[in-house]
Amino acid sequence: MPIATPEVYNEMLDRAKAGKFAYPAINVTSSQTLHAALRGFAEAESDGIIQISTGGAEFLGGQYNKDMVTGAVALAEFAHVVAEKYPVNVALHTDHCPKDKLDGYVRPLLEISRKRVEEGRNPLFQSHMWDGSAETLADNLEIAQELLAAAQAAKIILEVEITPTGGEEDGVSHEINDELYTTVEDAIRTAEALGLGEKGRYLLAASFGNVHGVYKPGNVVLRPELLKDLQEGVAAKFGKQNPFDFVFHGGSGSTEQEIATALENGVVKMNIDTDTQYAFTRPVVDHMFRNYDGVLKVDGEVGNKKAYDPRSWGKLAEAGMAARIVTACENLRSTGTRLK
Repeated sequence: MPIATPEVYNEMLDRAKAGKFAYPAINVTSSQTLHAALRGFAEAESDGIIQISTGGAEFLGGQYNKDMVTGAVALAEFAHVVAEKYPVNVALHTDHCPKDKLDGYVRPLLEISRKRVEEGRNPLFQSHMWDGSAETLADNLEIAQELLAAAQAAKIILEVEITPTGGEEDGVSHEINDELYTTVEDAIRTAEALGLGEKGRYLLAASFGNVHGVYKPGNVVLRPELLKDLQEGVAAKFGKQNPFDFVFHGGSGSTEQEIATALENGVVKMNIDTDTQYAFTRPVVDHMFRNYDGVLKVDGEVGNKKAYDPRSWGKLAEAGMAARIVTACENLRSTGTRLK
């Protein structure tokens, strides 16, 4: 099946919210990690989301000029071709984009999709993220209003992060402290500025103790029950039940119960990067250690071409990452839910 159309993407999100499951959103940095994500979703019979961060896009643009837009567009175009061979629907998304990178990333990509829509085609990406968590909430929402209008014109869904997520990702960092919790007041101000769908659909990355990076269970204090408070607080003021489509950031090390609580309270998308990076790299390390004298020309020898051929270890990496995505689908209850 092709990359999800705007209509299919909306249906995917609606079904996730109604069914209390979420789609893994997998960060990719190459054609091979893209295939690993597609394979994992196909093996789990789950639709899904594939995303490219600013750092990932820069890497994809090549180290000669590191152009983010070039990298993102190139992989998105590639995805539109190869996704046809996988029996799942996949939405393309761009991950965290702070204020200083909007002009070099999200705004040009929005314009590309706007032109495609004007020509009667579907947008290149199905959603983009604006990460204004480093700004004041007032400035964050002002920029979000502008981006939401542009996204709606291009048939794209906007993701907004209104309060900080701890840790660091692609150069955006926040302290890990008691401020990492979105308040009902924050949520109400967001609804007042962005509406509840009438100005365009958006996903909300609210903070409930989330932290980017690598943490063992118990090292981060998550309060996913807070999401219910946000839903109910906004519903009481605006009269719309369960108004938000939430995104779960910084999920590494989360317990199954924490994930389940988040799903019950409206999470429809969960970002997964750290765990899939490890799942991709671990089989490569194993291959290199086991074939040390084959991948290196030791003591003047010639090595073993079959050992250092990137395809030999690349296949192992793809399989390892795909298997981790299957597990993610199981944890998020999306297994077997693909649209027919």
